[in-house]
Amino acid sequence: MPNVNSAGPGAGLAGFNALGAAEAEAGLLACCASRAFAREVAARRPYRDLAELAGVAEAAVRGLAWPDVQEALAAHPRIGEPPRDGGSTAPHGPEPSWSRQEQSGVDEAGRAVLDGLAEGNRAYEERFGHVYLICATGLAAEEMLGRLRERLRNDEATERGVVRAELARITRLRVAKLLGEST
Repeated sequence: MPNVNSAGPGAGLAGFNALGAAEAEAGLLACCASRAFAREVAARRPYRDLAELAGVAEAAVRGLAWPDVQEALAAHPRIGEPPRDGGSTAPHGPEPSWSRQEQSGVDEAGRAVLDGLAEGNRAYEERFGHVYLICATGLAAEEMLGRLRERLRNDEATERGVVRAELARITRLRVAKLLGEST
């Protein structure tokens, strides 16, 4: 991942704005592993502040074509499982430590909840054809499992809308991490 803070503390956004296009896109792929997303957000630089960048990133995620959303989903580990292949199943994807931190709510979960998540993940993937995605930051494993069970009742169109919203929330948080900002 590019070092957007190379100019020193507080230079995260300035450092990001100064990166070459390929480096900026590589950093953005850690936030949302869709190449279309990374190209669009990198091309709109420079950004005045984190709020502007985060807003553009969120809008870009919400505007992705479904195949681009699927590309991003392929980089996310299943809820309750450690990151695979160094953090993702795609050639680009989130920083492995970010996924573990975001899913830390499962660390203290009991066997019944972990088994429920594993079973729910399988059912979800069978029903919708992709990994169950939730912005897990701050959620306990029981909450993630409850939401998974609720979402299994969604029709495909409704679930795609929920997935886009969750991906946008995750991306917004990761953009701040990319710049070394607190969330």
